[in-house]
Amino acid sequence: MSKYVPDVSTKRWVIIAGDRLKRPEEAKDKKKKKFICPFCQGNEAMTPAEVFRIGAGERNKPGWLIRVIPNKYPITDFHEVVIHTPRCHQELEDMEVSHLEKIFQVYRSRYNFYREKGQVMIFANSRRHAGASLSHSHSQLVVLPFQINLDTLIREPVNNLVIDNKYFLVYCPDFSQWPFEYWIAPKTEGSYFGDLKDEEIKDLSVVFGKMLKVLKKIFASHELSDIPFAYNFYIYPGKNWYIRVIPRFIYRAGFELGTGLSVNIIDPTDAAEEFRKHLTSNF
Repeated sequence: MSKYVPDVSTKRWVIIAGDRLKRPEEAKDKKKKKFICPFCQGNEAMTPAEVFRIGAGERNKPGWLIRVIPNKYPITDFHEVVIHTPRCHQELEDMEVSHLEKIFQVYRSRYNFYREKGQVMIFANSRRHAGASLSHSHSQLVVLPFQINLDTLIREPVNNLVIDNKYFLVYCPDFSQWPFEYWIAPKTEGSYFGDLKDEEIKDLSVVFGKMLKVLKKIFASHELSDIPFAYNFYIYPGKNWYIRVIPRFIYRAGFELGTGLSVNIIDPTDAAEEFRKHLTSNF
């Protein structure tokens, strides 16, 4: 059972979740030559019983395309894992738009399942440096009590536009805290993620996949650090939702941790220009 600890002066919170210490660490287990990926098709018995799936086959049996299970080591009382694909080495940026569309449909379904129980945060840690303990592509959903004040940015003004399609804008906010950070926001204001229509999900899947592919190309053309390609993203849980993609191209050090100030070494205006250049030349 997790517990919530507030800081009285700042109204910020810490979650104490001791069970997280028991999570499997793929890198450590591979060194011991005993690692078997629990998220691969055929290993369904290694995970908690699934709560949702897309694809054929019986519950907790092979045949699925996307599978949702309770997190075995939860942060909160409601914590799920969305396994994106049966294929162990397929990343989001490698997937067809049609499959990304299915993933967003799963997100919408699980968001709406929990939206009356609390604040529904959907997030992904892609690769080890971004916080993933298992490399098999997956994302997570946690539900936080409504009374918890989340230290999450409200939607930033649209500056440094990268893509403008039928339903969505992609841009690099002036307040970007990470090199090549970008946001995807619906043109409709005042909406919640769970209100997305099927046509909007199709549009979102196109820009989401396209931007991840370009992000990987940009990473390959820069040497900002020795960190392998990695990123996080999350879907803002409240009104005026957006998707924030945070490339993990640099380390955070003592100044940032001690002051709470971020140092972004890439101007968001330059980042947007580079995204547009790659989009023009590759798509």
